Amino acid sequence: MMSLKRILSLSLFLGLVIFSAQAKKDKWKKGIITEQFIYEKADFPSCHAGTLAETPEGIVAAFFGGEYERHPEVCIYVSHLKDGKWSKPMNVANGIQNDTLRYPTWNPVLYQIPGGDLLLFYKEGPKPQDWWGMIKRSSDNGHTWSEAEKMPEGYIGPVKNKPILLDDGTLICPSSKEIKGWEVHFETTKDWGKTWETTKAINKYKVHNIIQPSILKHKDGTLQILCRSKNGVVVTAYSHDNGKTWGLTQDTELPNNNSGTDAVTLADGRHLIIYNHAKTPMNASKGHRTPLNVAVSKDGVKWYASLVLEDSEISQYSYPAVIQSADGMVHFIYTWRRERMKYVKVDPSKLRMKLIKDEKWPE
Repeated sequence: MMSLKRILSLSLFLGLVIFSAQAKKDKWKKGIITEQFIYEKADFPSCHAGTLAETPEGIVAAFFGGEYERHPEVCIYVSHLKDGKWSKPMNVANGIQNDTLRYPTWNPVLYQIPGGDLLLFYKEGPKPQDWWGMIKRSSDNGHTWSEAEKMPEGYIGPVKNKPILLDDGTLICPSSKEIKGWEVHFETTKDWGKTWETTKAINKYKVHNIIQPSILKHKDGTLQILCRSKNGVVVTAYSHDNGKTWGLTQDTELPNNNSGTDAVTLADGRHLIIYNHAKTPMNASKGHRTPLNVAVSKDGVKWYASLVLEDSEISQYSYPAVIQSADGMVHFIYTWRRERMKYVKVDPSKLRMKLIKDEKWPE
């Protein structure tokens, strides 16, 4: 039989191993205030593509849910955070065309007009190559919604990530298309979606295949985008004229697994990105959608590791969205294993910042 001394030694060793592993995990959790699922059970088995907005009443989330992505019965759902709890997801949009034809809905994006309506942008159509943009409006913080408005031919609105409001009153929507190649463009409105203008594609897809940009705004007025790519890294570009024209697309030092990201410029001037710190393997079209990380930058060039929200290897944590609320807190939503939507609230003043070098997450 094993001696008592040996049993105690083994127990101590195992305890130290567990403590060390937990300490390593916890060091990338600094700043987290709340982690919770938006729902535990729902009327649909699968969900994806979350978005957040802050209304005068509080935080609102939207996402699509259904049997599976591309299923014609996939709908847009909305949930409200009140007193620390999320309301039951409410079906607010579907792709019904007539009595015999129905398409899936895709990629909702919420935007709160300052002092006005809450906008819900989303897509309808059989697949991303053939979808079109739709808008709904709410005058009561997302509890009831207007009839759907179809956007003008060729417009889809913000493809995944939130618009930003420019100083001249223009709402600029980061958008993209997946037709011949992956191309980023921008759609703008000065009357909250009643009329629209668009830019041409800003990238040459034979150099950078990019979609789903997020917009950052620097203190000098420069706009910067961060994009999902097929190139193994997050790709960036800059505009010095409010998004009318853009410079050449460039690689960043952040890896990308060909999965969605989101980013925001914080009130203190720093920039924050939530993304999978994973690279697409050689000869593969996509990489693993784990881990899910947060990095922060003072200049949009050098990025500092801050959070690891998920690091399990068994599934995917993907398609995040991020906003900062008026109280300074940062709010995330992301797809948790395609089964549920997860919400995380963070105090950005308490985040760690350790420089990322050569695309490697620091120890």
